Formats: sequence, structure tokens, C-alpha cells
Amino acid sequence: MAELKIIKMSDIQPEPVSWLWEPYIPFGKITIVQGDPGDGKTTLMLAIAAAVTNGEALPNGFPGIPSDVIFQTAEDGLTDTIRPRLELLGADCDRVHVIDEGEQPLSLSDERIEQAIIKTNAKLLIIDPIQAYLGGADMHSAKGMRPLMKSLGGAAERTGCAVVIIGHLNKRSFGTRAQYRGLGSIDIYAAARSVLTVGRVGENMRVMIHNKSNLAQNGVPIAFSFDSDFGFNWQGEYYINVDDLFNNAQQSPESQFDKAKKLIIDVLAGGAVESVKIIQMAEEQGISSKTLNRAKAVLGVSSVKRNGQWFWEMPIETQFTNYGEDGQDSQDGQPRNMSFLTMFKKESGVI
Repeated sequence: MAELKIIKMSDIQPEPVSWLWEPYIPFGKITIVQGDPGDGKTTLMLAIAAAVTNGEALPNGFPGIPSDVIFQTAEDGLTDTIRPRLELLGADCDRVHVIDEGEQPLSLSDERIEQAIIKTNAKLLIIDPIQAYLGGADMHSAKGMRPLMKSLGGAAERTGCAVVIIGHLNKRSFGTRAQYRGLGSIDIYAAARSVLTVGRVGENMRVMIHNKSNLAQNGVPIAFSFDSDFGFNWQGEYYINVDDLFNNAQQSPESQFDKAKKLIIDVLAGGAVESVKIIQMAEEQGISSKTLNRAKAVLGVSSVKRNGQWFWEMPIETQFTNYGEDGQDSQDGQPRNMSFLTMFKKESGVI
């Protein structure tokens, strides 16, 4: 029988929570990113990984020190999918590592996880998806999942690494509470200190909702988009809750992209306006320059230089036409010529 040991709470030294991305992803803890297949979970985490390798600030966050990442995936090819996507996102691929599973498959309780974190000094470990790393355990069984989650949580705590596991959602939707939409035992959800849910709110638009946090107040939902023309872009705050997202509520929350389009249309309704004034108004509304330029492109706004000053001007033939997020004319469904994007390079201070 083990010797009884008692610890006084007064002997415990309190420590503040440290964050990879406050309040979404804590260091030394497990975070879950969940969503339906194809809704952008992996894309989101690749974008976060790319930012970490470069020390770039994430939305509403602060820049950090360029750090290493371990990206462990069983769904996408490293050569034809993961590395190309990381490069498109501007990641420093020298800082992205993968544990070689050629001789032995990895599981959540594998000691190689902690060894790899220590060896690479990784600040972020991503496991995609959880189903592939159970080592034969039944993910619907508390008895099977508790030891795995405890082992992984211990590795995170001892190393201080932020651990993110990606999981799919089950098919239950309407009337089902968010914590019961994740695949497997509720113990998986319970072991995580933070849970982020990714869902689709448009053809190219997704939203990340912070629906569980044991360490801080839930963060605001953050929208992002990705498509072949514009790549990956953060779109700012987007107000919708996870239950409405799951239940397909008929809501139309206004994204930063929508705000940018509305601002441009309203400001240019009376004619050309100095670009610096539009940029200033966008900043006052919390619209990023990247989002503003994307809205400018979709609306077909031109940059015109007059008397040494740059102006934005809505083409007469499109001034009263409403364009959707995909750049298509809502009247005839035909896409516009996007060659005017080259004009952005001529305008100092806009891009």
C-alpha cells in the first residue's frame, strides 16, 4: 500500500496562467478544436501554427517570439497538403516538426510526445484528429479515454507546451448542447481547459467560437475566410453563439468583411473620397487594412491619383450594384474582372 501523503494548500505556490493565444489557447493545457468535416479546423490550426513559427500576433493578441511547432496528422499528406499549405501561409517550415510514426504508430499516451516537445522546445503541439491517436482505446468509453487524456495533460503541464487536439463532431444537431456534439466520451471534453468550435457561416467564411474556458472568460468569436483568390484571412469578430451555429438559426451576424463593404459603399455613394479618410474611418470601426482591401477588391473600387492625392472611386457601372462575398454580381451572377488588384501596389500606405 502506498504511503499516505498530505499536501497543505498553503504550501502551493499560485502561478498565473500563461497563454499561446489569450484566452483561446493556454500553455501547459489541452485545447480542443472541433467541427464538422471540411469546415476549416485544420486550416485554422495551420494558420495559427504559421503565426507561431514567425512570432506573429493572432487576432486581439500580441506578437510573440518565433517558436517551434509539432504538427501530427493522420488525415492529410505531409508532401502534397501540409507543407504546401504551410508555405502558402508563410510559415517557417524549419520550425515545424512531425514525430516519425514509420516504425510505430503514435498514441496520446506515447512517451515520444513529451520527448519530442522537449527535444524541439515546441510551444505548440497539434494532433489531427484525435481518433487516429487512441492506441486501440474506445473513445466512447470513460475508462478508455481518461488514462489517455490524463497522460497527454501531464505531458502538456510538465513541458508548458500548448496542446491542441482536433476532433470531428457527431451527427446530433438540433436541440443538442454543444458539449455533447463532440465525438466520443464526454471525458474528452471535460479534460480540455478550452474548447473552440469551428463552423461554416458562408461559402468561404468560417467562424471560431470559444464555447468552453476553465481559465478565463470566453473569448469573442473570430471569423476567418479562405479561398483560391485571397487565401487565408482573419475577418475579425463575428457575433453568433455555438448553439445557434449548430441549430442553423436564421441569423445574419455582421462580419468585419460585411462592415468594410458597407463602409465603402456608404462613403463612396456621393463620389470619390480620399483614401486616407476611408482608411481612418475603417480603423475607427476596428476594420483591418487587409479586410478593407479585400472589400475594396470585391466591390471593384478604383484607386485614382489627383493632384498628388489618392482617391477611391466606385466605377459608375457598378456604383449601385450589390456584390456578394464571392465577387459575383447579384443581378446576373457573372464574376467581375479582378485585374484591378494590381492597382493596390501603386497606393502608398494602403497595402
